[in-house]
Amino acid sequence: MTTASDSAVDALLPEVAQLVVTALNLEMAAAEIDPDAPLYGDGLGLDSIDILEVALAVSKKYGFQLRADDENNAAIYTSLRSLTRHIAAHKTT
Repeated sequence: MTTASDSAVDALLPEVAQLVVTALNLEMAAAEIDPDAPLYGDGLGLDSIDILEVALAVSKKYGFQLRADDENNAAIYTSLRSLTRHIAAHKTT
């Protein structure tokens, strides 16, 4: 599995946070998203439809597919940081 450095992830976090806010029309600033809070449930409160919107936005911006049937989705979507780590490791653009 490809991994990204912590510095690459930290550098990409604000961009991915803004992507999530824009894709979902959230009424909050990207900087307000706790990078380690859960995306589902008690954290950001996203549901499966929200995750599909985020996956579409990620594929358009970063040039790779986040697949609904990926066995790693639970880990990928754990938090903004985990999503960003996955993007940093796989992006082509």
